Amino acid sequence: MSDKVFALIDGNNFYVSCERLFNPALHHRPVVVLSNNDGCCVARSNEAKAMGIAMGTPYFRIKDAFERAGGIALSSNYTLYADLSQRRMAVIGHSSDRQEIYSIVESCIEWTGLRPPELSSLATRLRQQVTRWTGIPVGIGIGHTKTLAKFANHLAKKHPDFKDSGICNLTALGTDTLRNYLLATPTNAIWGIGRRWARRLAALGLHNAWDLREADSSSLRQQTNVVVAKTALELRGTRCLSLERIPPSRQQIISSRSFGQLLSEPGPLRQAISAYTARAAEKLRRQASYTHSLTVFLNTPPFQERLPQYHPSVTVRLQEPTQDTLTLTQAALRGLTTIYRPGYLYQKAGVMLLEISSAQGQQRTLFKEQETRSSRNREQLLEVMDLINQNMGRETLWTASQGLTLLERSKAGWRMNRRHLSPAYTTRWDQLPTVQAF
Repeated sequence: MSDKVFALIDGNNFYVSCERLFNPALHHRPVVVLSNNDGCCVARSNEAKAMGIAMGTPYFRIKDAFERAGGIALSSNYTLYADLSQRRMAVIGHSSDRQEIYSIVESCIEWTGLRPPELSSLATRLRQQVTRWTGIPVGIGIGHTKTLAKFANHLAKKHPDFKDSGICNLTALGTDTLRNYLLATPTNAIWGIGRRWARRLAALGLHNAWDLREADSSSLRQQTNVVVAKTALELRGTRCLSLERIPPSRQQIISSRSFGQLLSEPGPLRQAISAYTARAAEKLRRQASYTHSLTVFLNTPPFQERLPQYHPSVTVRLQEPTQDTLTLTQAALRGLTTIYRPGYLYQKAGVMLLEISSAQGQQRTLFKEQETRSSRNREQLLEVMDLINQNMGRETLWTASQGLTLLERSKAGWRMNRRHLSPAYTTRWDQLPTVQAF
């Protein structure tokens, strides 16, 4: 009988799976999903991986050969992916009252008091249910610690021993069998160990996951850091990481995008900065926080050396902490005025909210008057604005500095290029999939 175990559920080629759910013509064909402005490959079908397309490959480098091979490239449809992710997380949540959502792709749950065969059966039923109810295939890894569950999930999706079932239950394996899998796994494939730390570990004679597991904890902590030492303990089955059911509030919020085309005039830059600030302020209010300062930055194309280079930034200190979109937009535009220089072609801009604190116990300025009806009306305005944008779609309402009309905003040049965008199948009435029966 096992004590508490973790089950990590991860979507298989998640973005591609979302696209294939509503477009059967994409099945059994090479498919890639592209990053902002249709730049790089951020998701690949198994057929695309078999062609040797690596994660992050710039699409223009492979475009001709990929399309000649029958490949399909799609723009990132984040609205669709987020909606399908929420549905998938809800189904997973039915199997346990303890769930942590890592990201749009991953979720971790906790099961207690089940024998290894029972865990395998439960995982099989869960995987079938998620696929049947949402149409998204998943892999499931089970282990006594989060790191082992993550490793098991990696095996479930990649190793020939588990790819057919899509499930790897480490609690059902003997020590010798687990040792063989760990010996065959380089340290940089373990959660929390990147390439830089893998090189450091190799210099210490630790070349694979089993070496890391067997390393002396006190020496490892002295020679690396506490995170690496905890990872080694987790590989042994010693639980160091607990389930975080309520994610911690972010200490920094960044809203930034590359433009659809290079910009030089201040007008479109003001619209872009206003839009990014509004998005950051929404995230700030969602976690019930305030910011004390913000940074505005601009970038020219870093890899076009023939163009003049300029990468300025400025931090604006606020008179008092706020979560107000209009106040933050005014501060961000002041910062933009400070750093903008004519004669440059700008590729990217962004806003970073800093010194974030909770809503409780905010320090007001010494001469701040008591809250007025006007400020209360502002809070109510922002609440209504957030609610409408949440229910009706992002930027249903926007500030005037983002552009007065949709036509003006569409011609500004700062909005992303998404030439291969699929419909919003699940969130817009006018783009619902159509079924024809004959």
